[in-house]
Amino acid sequence: MEFGNTAPDFEAEAVFDQEFIKVKLSEYIGKKYVVLFFYPLDFTFVCPTEIIAFSDRHAEFEELDAEILGVSVDSVFSHLAWVQTDRKSGGLGDLKYPLISNITKSISKSYGVLIPDQGIALRGLFIIDKDGVIQHSTINNLAIGRSVDETKRTLQALQYVQENPDEVCPAGWKPGEKSMKPDPKLSKEYFAAV
Repeated sequence: MEFGNTAPDFEAEAVFDQEFIKVKLSEYIGKKYVVLFFYPLDFTFVCPTEIIAFSDRHAEFEELDAEILGVSVDSVFSHLAWVQTDRKSGGLGDLKYPLISNITKSISKSYGVLIPDQGIALRGLFIIDKDGVIQHSTINNLAIGRSVDETKRTLQALQYVQENPDEVCPAGWKPGEKSMKPDPKLSKEYFAAV
């Protein structure tokens, strides 16, 4: 699933706050940005480092009016057991966002991250804007974890250009730094200043 497309809607069971809940993507549309990330399997090695890192920094995404949703092909029962396992034992402990069960693999498939012969998802990450449009996507192979810092920076850049449609963000842009005008003459103001 490429950026610029409408994010495929889904409704699925999830684990949140040690309970089973229903999560529907369309319920966030018009209200929040969504950071939707896929990971291969519960009780593995790179996955908990990412899941915990996003949870530990959830408040920073809340401040940016964004919700985080994690997805794997595991059952809600597996998710619950992993959340109930202590972090020192390879578990997750309590999380600040829902972990979605995609046991049918339909969500992973609709976002183009399913590895068909293995039945698990690559490390896909999608930033969906309030209009339900995918504005950013990255897909890592199984062995490579993602960066919460870069996800946050990308979300901030997306929000900046949506609020300032006549500007663009150069490489590595962070809030407070100089942006640029996408124009042959006006862009020289940026280049002259850096």
